[in-house]
Amino acid sequence: MNDRPPVIPTSRPQVVLVASAACGHCADAELVLEKARASGLVDLEIVDAESARGSALVARHRPAMFPLILLEGEFFSAGRLPRGPLSRVLGVARARV
Repeated sequence: MNDRPPVIPTSRPQVVLVASAACGHCADAELVLEKARASGLVDLEIVDAESARGSALVARHRPAMFPLILLEGEFFSAGRLPRGPLSRVLGVARARV
């Protein structure tokens, strides 16, 4: 049985940010990704690493550090958000992310 909610098609990439409390890299990634969401570049879901869903994602992807960032359901990065690769994936200038 699939416990995941159905994926609703969108023209924007789906980004999941799995964050931990008191994580500086998490706060930075949230600011950057919220800006990208506000600009219409991504659909963003923020998940607490301590929640049931967050724990399941951490168990599946086993990040070495937080935040864990998934793009379209696949591992994108762990730790400090790589702005250059993110801007390339989104097809925008680095200054926009």
